[in-house]
Amino acid sequence: MNELKKDMFIGSVSFLGIVAFVSGQFILSTMMFGVAAVWSTILLNNRAQTVKS
Repeated sequence: MNELKKDMFIGSVSFLGIVAFVSGQFILSTMMFGVAAVWSTILLNNRAQTVKS
């Protein structure tokens, strides 16, 4: 996956989390925010390691 697709994935999962939160589906929104947070952390760590090497 290239960087644009990864960023679009994180953005869409975050957006779905917001939509789920507004509609009252709090468990689903929590899962979406968690996925976005973990995925972005993994992505940032991969980018940092790429820059170092």
